[in-house]
Amino acid sequence: MIVKMIVTDLDGTLLRSDKTISEQLTATLMKCRERGIKTVYATARGHSAKVLVPSELFDGFVRNNGATGYIGDVSIYSKLIPAAKARELLLTVHNAGAKIVAECDGTHYGNFDVLEKWPAETHYEAADFEKLDLDIEKIYSLVENRETVELIKKHMPDGSYLYISHDNVAMIMHEEATKAKAVAAIAEYWGIPQESLVAFGDDTNDVKLLKYCGIGVAMGNGLDAVKAVADQVCDTNDNEGITKWIQENVLS
Repeated sequence: MIVKMIVTDLDGTLLRSDKTISEQLTATLMKCRERGIKTVYATARGHSAKVLVPSELFDGFVRNNGATGYIGDVSIYSKLIPAAKARELLLTVHNAGAKIVAECDGTHYGNFDVLEKWPAETHYEAADFEKLDLDIEKIYSLVENRETVELIKKHMPDGSYLYISHDNVAMIMHEEATKAKAVAAIAEYWGIPQESLVAFGDDTNDVKLLKYCGIGVAMGNGLDAVKAVADQVCDTNDNEGITKWIQENVLS
């Protein structure tokens, strides 16, 4: 197999536990790009990814679990939840006293200050969900009890799905907002076949991506469910897992 495109998750995968990228991995990705191999990150993060990851390391970007996909500044893929469909969920969860946010184009419209919990996020505005009239990339809520999860499930917008991260953040997105679909659109734009893609991931929202790509590589620190569907398992994110795999399988 000839690898023509490398796709990586960020947290727990590209990023070390301290949210940095090693010099070795930075150099490895630059060598891939010099050889004409496309590099793309695919993350549940929104615009906070820009703060953590140097844009010059990547040709493409998939954010908010696949709600948006870009090549540079050009939008390639976009699957948003219409404001009218999202409003009932936002108001219901808010009125129940739970923390909830609607994210769109780098701004977080919520009923709590997300910057206190996630300083890397770029912009927060206190929201009046009754008047919020923007199509939404991602809705997310802090899951502090089972009742909040059940409330979300009961009032999900039509055509959306729910994903709960390992750190108990409930994310609601358009049913076609997945990492796999956004990556497929970017690869198709470049004319790169599915079998020439390799993807790295560690969490359950990476499962479909790893299964879609020609080679799916689970991180050594990844969940067992991710390792079970992966073609291979590399070392951990804190021990140069991606660097070692690329050097041994792509650059050697």
